[in-house]
Amino acid sequence: MGKLKHCWSSVLVLAMAVIGTGAVPITYLQSAVAKGAVCLDGSAPAYHFDKGFGSGVNNWIVHMEGGGWCTDVASCIKRKGTMKGSSKFMNKDFGFSGILGGKQNTNPDFYNWNRIKVRYCDGSSFTSNVEAVNPANKLFFRGARVWRAVIDDLMAKGMKNAQNAILSGCSAGALAAILHCDTFRAILPRTARVKCVSDAGYFIHGKDISGGSYIQSYYSKVVALHGSAKSLPVSCTSKMKPELCFFPQYVVPSMRTPLFVINAAFDSWQIKNVLAPTGVDKRKEWANCKLDLKKCSAAQLKTVQGFRDQMMRALSPIHSTPSRGLFLDSCHAHCQGGSAASWSGAKGPQVANTKISKAVGNWFYGRSAFQKIDCPSPICNPTCPAISTDE
Repeated sequence: MGKLKHCWSSVLVLAMAVIGTGAVPITYLQSAVAKGAVCLDGSAPAYHFDKGFGSGVNNWIVHMEGGGWCTDVASCIKRKGTMKGSSKFMNKDFGFSGILGGKQNTNPDFYNWNRIKVRYCDGSSFTSNVEAVNPANKLFFRGARVWRAVIDDLMAKGMKNAQNAILSGCSAGALAAILHCDTFRAILPRTARVKCVSDAGYFIHGKDISGGSYIQSYYSKVVALHGSAKSLPVSCTSKMKPELCFFPQYVVPSMRTPLFVINAAFDSWQIKNVLAPTGVDKRKEWANCKLDLKKCSAAQLKTVQGFRDQMMRALSPIHSTPSRGLFLDSCHAHCQGGSAASWSGAKGPQVANTKISKAVGNWFYGRSAFQKIDCPSPICNPTCPAISTDE
């Protein structure tokens, strides 16, 4: 009896520990498979759903996971053997925190909403749309269908009655939030307050250290391989090459739905992959600097500062519309809304003496506008933590 009591005590402690971390079980959307809405390997898409309660029962936040892109058959084949390309490898539980957190003290505006994390397994920011499947590689490029299948499933589970809704994401998922924002608005009830939040998804059409645009050629490969053109906003693709519509600066001007951008001016992913990508840095002169700005030479810091200038110009469509929001800090970080520490923590980043959670909450509910830009150097804000990447 003593051993049994000890066993049950252990189970109870474990259960309480899981609850304490905000772990939410996975939902496999098996019904989507028949519609061809599948991950790269053909497995069912998946999401994690923590139901709303109290005053938040008719409020919804759909947050899309990040995780880069695959640009060719080889990289997509490698990806389909991981959780970023197959639901077979996804963790069964996911801890919710930050913007998805379920505690009032760390997420006061959204803690009791229906909170959903959509898992990312297509490698195209939920834009891929190719009917044919090559039997030689058995890759399914169906990200756009996955996104719609998940949204349709959530509508059937109550989102059709939404009073408030947010489409958000981190990194590649944040880009997806921008690209699908107006469609999300069109699907939701007309009476609902619907807005979108991009966390580290404002990838800029920037020049790299060679003077070229490595990121444009990179996105060109993504769009071509995944057949993304037909899934991108027509308001953008009707005016320019489809790969340019992976850059929010060209999509945002024609967006109708309010958008809030959370971004670091010295975004750690963009410093590594837009400014100083390995394919351009042949001599590896930037190998240390791009990982830690304190290791940059004076000349490199000037170039990094120039990247911030590019970011500022790319953000001009945000400034031009009062309904849009901006939290641009000077941290060397990527994805800052996913942890309680950076979202609302005492030591989290602040701009204009305001934490991210307060800025987004005030903007969403119309309590106050927020378009704030941090001081200009990468060492000027003492609230910036050591390099931060939530996803």
